[in-house]
Amino acid sequence: MAGAEGSCRVTHTTAEPTAEPSSHPWQVHFAREPLLDRDGLLCAFETLPRVVARASVAQYAGAHAKTHADGSQPDDNIAQNRALIEAFGAPALRAALTDHPAWLDVTRELLLDDVLLRVPADRVMLELPPGIGADPGLLARVVKLHGKRYRFALDHVTQADESIAKLLPYADAVKLDPRGIAPALLPKFASVLKAAGKILVALGIETPAEYERAHALGFDRFQGYYFAKPQGGARRASAPRQALLSLLRLLASEPTVMQLEAELKLNPVLVMHLMRLANSSSFGLGRKVSTLREAINATGTNRIARWTQLLLYADGRKISLEDDPLLQLAATRARFMELAAAVLPEAGPAEEGAAFLVGVFSFVDAVFGGPLGQTLDALRLARPIRAAIVGREGVLGRLLDVSEALERADWAAVDAACATLAPLDAGALAALALAAGQWAGTAERNAEAEGLARIED
Repeated sequence: MAGAEGSCRVTHTTAEPTAEPSSHPWQVHFAREPLLDRDGLLCAFETLPRVVARASVAQYAGAHAKTHADGSQPDDNIAQNRALIEAFGAPALRAALTDHPAWLDVTRELLLDDVLLRVPADRVMLELPPGIGADPGLLARVVKLHGKRYRFALDHVTQADESIAKLLPYADAVKLDPRGIAPALLPKFASVLKAAGKILVALGIETPAEYERAHALGFDRFQGYYFAKPQGGARRASAPRQALLSLLRLLASEPTVMQLEAELKLNPVLVMHLMRLANSSSFGLGRKVSTLREAINATGTNRIARWTQLLLYADGRKISLEDDPLLQLAATRARFMELAAAVLPEAGPAEEGAAFLVGVFSFVDAVFGGPLGQTLDALRLARPIRAAIVGREGVLGRLLDVSEALERADWAAVDAACATLAPLDAGALAALALAAGQWAGTAERNAEAEGLARIED
């Protein structure tokens, strides 16, 4: 099994869900934030947990007091640690990570709690927060866990103090926020840590310029959403993408099979991908589709449209879809929008049908550059879809806002949004986001997304 940062993939078997005690006072919501490597590929997720009270801690303590031989009551930290580790090991989160390694913030209390040992060492990078200290007790625990092959990252390091010096020998990675370190000191700081053999992670990278600077300084990992911003030509509109736009415009007009066939014949690359899609196991036709017209009829315009929409974001390189960060983000957001709209009573059939489109087209400026509204106009999207993306109008606009909040683990914004998204609450929204991440991350194996092959620019 690969280590937590040794490669971009972790293999594991799927365990059965752990039954959670009905009187458990804590529930855990997770968000994910991607980490990219120097090649711009998705190689890990930081898992961002939120532990919230579900019932009275006193009730839980009273019900479980007998579990302590000395009669003492379990405290909040013990109960929260147990809830967090149970949730971290649950199938829903593991599926949403789609075999990518997980990075997890740990508190001092969790680090010292043996419940942490339930997490296999090769599935996680443990992040030690700033201020955790390095007293003899904590350092001894780190040394013991290090001996059990647990790996550590020092989080939000801004200066080389005594605690950092003591913990550094046991850390595989160091996370730095370039904006929090004096520009004159950052190159030397990065150079010293690289010379010590540490994986350097740049935090808060939100623009291509910030990425280029950190990349030039030798950082190994990049955390932030710079890859979803216009890249100044790096993702210029290639001929295949222009072909996809033409195909999308035609699909929006409810074309006949003959019209669709004629458009596809202009682009042999798209024909190849469609034939692969039509012959995938998801259709179960029992025979091989051999003509373009058969492929169109077998696939259907709705599925062709969804396939085309996601292909807009495919990286031109021959990489796995699971490692393509922009496609993963767009597909996850689109699927989340679709799942959430299906639950909301105020979202009628029109909103449900448009939800996926709002999510998937909310990133088109990252591909084509230029003003977002101008690109949306070129796609000839219906006004409610455009209004939701540009002006955040209506229920779809609110879902788009909450999707962005979940991507950044902005739980205060998620809570605020829930006031207008009943019956969805923060826990339900987080669960839908994990389900959407699983759907997007298993695209090459997912029946609905089968055939999302690479388009080479």
